[in-house]
Amino acid sequence: MSCGDHHETPCSEVLARVYTYLDGELDEGGCGEVQEHLHECGPCLREYGLEEAVKKIVKKGCECESAPEDLRAKVLGRIEQICTELKQTETGTAGTV
Repeated sequence: MSCGDHHETPCSEVLARVYTYLDGELDEGGCGEVQEHLHECGPCLREYGLEEAVKKIVKKGCECESAPEDLRAKVLGRIEQICTELKQTETGTAGTV
């Protein structure tokens, strides 16, 4: 996903770090970059809101402290796939082999 606007931190980088941000695992500088980007970029803010909601639902529905390993692997795999697609879109190589 990219809104088409130039940002100090690219959309793909912000979305790749959204779970790390949600988990409070980014340093102060990283948090500031993500927060600034989300303030400027509506599409990324919406995606962040969706990821935040998913995380809350998983946490609420799971009696364990963290998500089951297979679910975590599927989610991380999907995130990697989306990041790859975003990078291809941003570099103009989408659809090329």
